[in-house]
Amino acid sequence: MSLEQAPQVLTHLDSNGRASMVDVGDKPLTNRVAVAEARVRMLPSTLQMIVQGGHPKGDVFAVARIAGIQAAKKTAELIPLCHQLLLSSIKLELQAEGLDAVRITATCKVAGQTGVEMEALTAASVAALTIYDMCKAVDRGMQIEQVRLLEKLGGNSGHYLADAPAGGVHA
Repeated sequence: MSLEQAPQVLTHLDSNGRASMVDVGDKPLTNRVAVAEARVRMLPSTLQMIVQGGHPKGDVFAVARIAGIQAAKKTAELIPLCHQLLLSSIKLELQAEGLDAVRITATCKVAGQTGVEMEALTAASVAALTIYDMCKAVDRGMQIEQVRLLEKLGGNSGHYLADAPAGGVHA
C-alpha cells in the first residue's frame, strides 16, 4: 500500500483533534486475521546457542512464544485506544534466519467488529523483546528490526498484503 492510498482521516481523533476511541458498535462481526513479523539480529554464536538449546535460562523460543501470546491478549491494556478483543487464535512462529537472526511471525484471528493488527504487532514485538531479555547477558548488541504488518484480512478495508522487503520474501 503506497502512501498515496493511505486514509485521509485519522480515525482515533475526534472532530476537535482530540484522541478518541473509535465507535465500532454498528459494525458487523466479520472474521479478521492479521500477520505481523519482527526480526532479532544477533551474533552468530548467540543464535547457535539458542538453536542448540544451550541457554542456561531454558528454551528461548518457547518463552518468547508464550510472551508473544500473552502480549496479544493484553494489547488493549498497553495501547490506549485499542478495543478489548476476544481473540480466537494466536500463533507465533520463531525460526532461525541465516546465521545471525531470528524471524518471528505472529498471526492473530478474531470474529469481531475491529481488526487485530495491533495484537499481531504487539505479539511479534514482545516476543522479540523477550529474546533480547533472555540473551542480553551474552549479546547486548542485538537489534530488533523490521517490526511490521505483513497481511490483514477482513473488515471494510479488505485485504492488505505488504510488499516483500528488499532481498527477501515473507510468509
